[in-house]
Amino acid sequence: MDFNFTEEQSMLRDMVRKFVDKEVKPVAQQIDKEHNVGLIQDILKKAAPLGLLGIPFPEKYGGAGMGEMGYCVLLEELSHGCASTSVTIGAHIGLAGMSIFLGGNETQKEKYLKPLATGEKIGAYALTEPGAGSDAANLQLTAKEDGDHFVLNGTKLWITNGDIADTVVVYGLTNPELKARGGITAFIVETTTPGFSANRIEDKMGLRGSATAELVFQDLRVPKENVLGQVGMGFKIAMETLDESRLSLAAATIGSAKELITMSVDFAKKRVAFNQPIVHFQAIQFMIADMAAEVFQMESIVYRTAWMYDQGNKIPREGAICKLFCSEALDRIVDKAVQIHGGNGFMGEHPVERFYRDSRVNRIFEGTSEVQRMVIAEDVLKKGSY
Repeated sequence: MDFNFTEEQSMLRDMVRKFVDKEVKPVAQQIDKEHNVGLIQDILKKAAPLGLLGIPFPEKYGGAGMGEMGYCVLLEELSHGCASTSVTIGAHIGLAGMSIFLGGNETQKEKYLKPLATGEKIGAYALTEPGAGSDAANLQLTAKEDGDHFVLNGTKLWITNGDIADTVVVYGLTNPELKARGGITAFIVETTTPGFSANRIEDKMGLRGSATAELVFQDLRVPKENVLGQVGMGFKIAMETLDESRLSLAAATIGSAKELITMSVDFAKKRVAFNQPIVHFQAIQFMIADMAAEVFQMESIVYRTAWMYDQGNKIPREGAICKLFCSEALDRIVDKAVQIHGGNGFMGEHPVERFYRDSRVNRIFEGTSEVQRMVIAEDVLKKGSY
């Protein structure tokens, strides 16, 4: 679909597409097979001078000032090549950087957001815990006040970029009685701080090149000036960050979906069965038609919502809708792509098999499909209408 992108947005798309073709696609299979986080770190180093690690943030903080529309374009194009790379950059920008942008003061943005936006530092976002996934308010990591510091103790789990990050936005419990209603606080933590440790989780179904880690905080002291926003207001920052991040995650699914269509059409034109290319069979054509119809809907809701966000609108319902629909649509698309490829699509040497494994987690992280339905229903019921 040809949206009415600005000239700047179209130029960004072209630049990222060339970057992906040159730097990402050639190593995507190797990244997956070897669980090679190092290759993704090399990609980040090449992306930083191009300004790709700060696309949505204002120029005064080292960003490109291209807002959510630009950011969605970036993640869509990255996902044509490698979901692990897209997720790594997404966690860096849309979770770590966005938390500081939305909740930080000017001093924090200058000190922490700017080096993230320029790629000098890498960021992570630590909300999930062993007992706090879908129930994000059920945090157990404690943050106790001690003079001019808070002392953090506890564990975070499934943290993207957790063991390669320089800066981590950590959510901890400052008032166990209040919890989400004023008892959770966000902190900016430098990973060189004594008491911080990270253990990489290697054995994953997909996103094998993305660094996923368990983070342990043991008597880690954070200065009070590193409190993000106000004490007790961390849950609000976490949820506002996720509203945006769910939208950008949906944008990433579009890139994967488009790439799957391209691969499926190309294969169907070359694969011969019953004396003709299988692309001539109506069964194959109908699958491709369904895939294209899904992508049209994915693009339509994502870029409409990105435009709304850039106009200053809150998007809790819309972000949830985008994340829910697009993550489930991608699974339907990749399933058809494997079917079209037949036995080839089941083999590890074919990119379709990697896309199949990588796609499944989209219905889980940053809020499961069930959580998205809860968010949507709550908003509709609150308003009493669409």
